[in-house]
Amino acid sequence: MSTSLIGTYGHGTENDFVIVFDPEDHNNLSSKQTAAICNRATGIGADGLIRITKRDGKWFMDYRNSDGSLAEMCGNGIRVMARYLVERGHHPAGIFSILTRDGAKYLSVPDTGDISVNMGQVQILDGEITAANNGKVWNGYNIDVGNPHAVVFVDSIDDVGDLKHPPVVRPKDTYPEGVNVEFVEFLPDGELKMRVHERGSGETRSCGTGTCAVALAATAKKGMKLPARWVINPPGGRLVVEIDPHSNATLTGPAVLLKDHDLGPFLG
Repeated sequence: MSTSLIGTYGHGTENDFVIVFDPEDHNNLSSKQTAAICNRATGIGADGLIRITKRDGKWFMDYRNSDGSLAEMCGNGIRVMARYLVERGHHPAGIFSILTRDGAKYLSVPDTGDISVNMGQVQILDGEITAANNGKVWNGYNIDVGNPHAVVFVDSIDDVGDLKHPPVVRPKDTYPEGVNVEFVEFLPDGELKMRVHERGSGETRSCGTGTCAVALAATAKKGMKLPARWVINPPGGRLVVEIDPHSNATLTGPAVLLKDHDLGPFLG
């Protein structure tokens, strides 16, 4: 591994990441190194790290949570990765695919402006779940977006309290590897407001797969049929999720690159 490595800091609706461009697969960062880079007190600070490499000649998103654990997919992160590939001249703008641990995802990437990504099928799984936080318990939906989500609806986001620790989700054995938990409020204008606690990262300013889970749960909660379109407002911005009649979700939102950093000090 190189002891001199550049990471690019960027975000999608303030869900932030460090991007490492490694097409030749020379810098397989350890969990400890990833956690050191993502540490907000002593590192660069980010919700996760994306190593851009290749699998069978195709772009692959090696995504790690801020604690260094592996994740299947990240809807905000894959848009930031796509912005990197286009802005840095590694791939032309247009429609192209990126491989993830949840399979290939197709994106529409203009030279500037919002990026859309087909997130694949989302589905409500059988079984009731509850999520508890701030002394309150809510019933919710168990949703698969390639990674696990527990979505609950609250009268007010203020009822959720702080999310410094993972909410308690039951039944416990429903999510043996942990779960992302979304708290959702219906707004008077028909849009949705949400907060999220992501497994391996804690509370984040946004979650792309989480908004897809929220969109499907809101459709079910309202007794609506697909197709559906929802505008969702996490703390970090505004995202649009469209779900077609076959339960395929498309996520649209911004992706921004901000600054390059030398990661050398965190590789020891």
